[in-house]
Amino acid sequence: MYGGVGCLGTPVVRTDAASIWATSKTWWQIPPICKVTFTGTLPEGVTGKDVIVALCGLFSNDQVLNHAIEFAGSEETMRSLAVDDRLAIANMTTEWGALTGLFPIDETLQRWLRYKATEAAMCNEPPESKESSPFTHQRLDDLFANQLTADRGAKYSKHLHLNLSTLSPYVSGPNSVKVATPLHDLVPRDIKIDKAYLVSCTNSRASDLAAAAKVFRDGAGSNGGMVPKVADDVKFYIAAASAPEQAAAEMSGDWQALLEAGAQPLPAGCGPCIGLGTGLLEPGEVGISASNRNFKGRIGSTDAKAYLASPEVVAASALHGKIVGPGRYQRPEGWSGVIRGEGDGVMEEGSEITRQEALQKVIATREQAFEKVIAQLDGIVEEAEQDLLGSDNASQGDDHLTEVLPGFPERVEGEIVFCDADNINTDGIYPGKYTYQDDVTTEKMAEVCMSNYDKAFATTAREGDILVAGFNFGCGSSREQAATAILAKKISLVIAGSFGNIFSRNSINNALMGVEVPKLVQRLRKTFSGLNTKGSQQDITEPSYNSQSLDSPPPASQVTPSQEKLLTRRTGWKLVWDVRRSKVDVQEGENGPRWSQKVGELPPNVQEIIASGGLEKWVKKQIERAP
Repeated sequence: MYGGVGCLGTPVVRTDAASIWATSKTWWQIPPICKVTFTGTLPEGVTGKDVIVALCGLFSNDQVLNHAIEFAGSEETMRSLAVDDRLAIANMTTEWGALTGLFPIDETLQRWLRYKATEAAMCNEPPESKESSPFTHQRLDDLFANQLTADRGAKYSKHLHLNLSTLSPYVSGPNSVKVATPLHDLVPRDIKIDKAYLVSCTNSRASDLAAAAKVFRDGAGSNGGMVPKVADDVKFYIAAASAPEQAAAEMSGDWQALLEAGAQPLPAGCGPCIGLGTGLLEPGEVGISASNRNFKGRIGSTDAKAYLASPEVVAASALHGKIVGPGRYQRPEGWSGVIRGEGDGVMEEGSEITRQEALQKVIATREQAFEKVIAQLDGIVEEAEQDLLGSDNASQGDDHLTEVLPGFPERVEGEIVFCDADNINTDGIYPGKYTYQDDVTTEKMAEVCMSNYDKAFATTAREGDILVAGFNFGCGSSREQAATAILAKKISLVIAGSFGNIFSRNSINNALMGVEVPKLVQRLRKTFSGLNTKGSQQDITEPSYNSQSLDSPPPASQVTPSQEKLLTRRTGWKLVWDVRRSKVDVQEGENGPRWSQKVGELPPNVQEIIASGGLEKWVKKQIERAP
């Protein structure tokens, strides 16, 4: 969320926080940068929530996985995004798959910061606290005079663009942020709801509560001047993002308006968003929320369906008892769809650029095209090598050996248990209802490990197995129990096509080993799922008229399966990770092919943390050694 106010924010968990407090140091791997350029202006009735929900659905094939995102646009475009809209967008870049998202310190943000500084100066703060306040005009003068901005001609790993003028209200789900549908396509499906939520840090600020209250106030015109009530058989829960936000909503009368409409208040903070407290979804229920995550089981039962939408859509849905909008958005005449894609999306009409700048842009474009062709050729060569399973494509470079530190295993081996899904999130790995219970035993953690993904995992996986999953494994929240639960199951190595960054970090911090081997995932899917693994992953869209639930995590892209699709499968394949030679050896069943694949070299500092039993024990050793 910090990125909405021009601050770089990245998630850390309790182990990270404890190490920072103990040593004043932490580690952070510099991510690739993706520049997302907004064009056009945000239409009336469309919010920042709609922007990020649309981005999650329109770019759903891991385009920004583990990237830092730099949002940009013209002055006119960025002026149409209020700071609260930016906070919602930056907050949910994690759900999009990114590590962080950053907005510029432009005129809109500067005005907002000036207002906050004036507000802080007028509050009855103790005199001694004003100097340390983050909002003082003197500090803002220094910030605006010394802004951090991208270098002219800076190169990015990716460029994406979205035309805000072509955007309409969007809804994500059910049970996946990767599935986003325009509201006007969902309304005809007449999706009844049981519960609605205006809770959490994402969209429960005073402005969000005001937007929801306006929906009910506007309904008074057709209700004899009386604020209408929440629909029968629907429970509408509200919780402000913080106590000050609730106080602001109470002062404006918005909080009382929602209560009069029949909303049920909850304490300020997280609550149902993280599956705690009152109002969780029961089996078979349907809910719509303005929070940031709707993963399967996140807001309650794994047998419920959860959608995400803007505060306005959540309020309108609570009022009418089904997923609808407040009717403020009017589709532009001639609208033919959302304009988005790769590149900056900016036409050069009327722009003043020098010949040198134009030449540099042409050169840069040609360089990017050339690099793309080379990458495609490399991929073709690599794919051809991988198809020749009789040869050892990892044999080259074996003369370079990785130093293995004392206490770290030179080899890890076991039978592969395969969880055939992409985007298995941390809620799927470790249910939220156990996350904040301090008395959960190791045995209980092992029992519920992966239960929100597949209840059969508990009896299918065994001690000493090697867990293999699809792409973007461990996305979602920063709970480190997603790593420790796998360790509790006595599985020490996880292999995936790719990992969510925060899961990778938590794995290292808690001594769980992880290796990315996309080829292994492709081979397993080709053998057991009948998947065509060549080319990129296919888009996953919600079935027509919601006839079946696309529960999170979404299934792997598939054609007609050659065998029954199992969420968790014992494969009979054996894998050996040779740490010293930085390769994996795979035996595909007793009489199947055998092949090898080079993998990333494990650096000494990571080995040291894992060999110590995790970051906490490593920090304790450093403190003990300190003079």
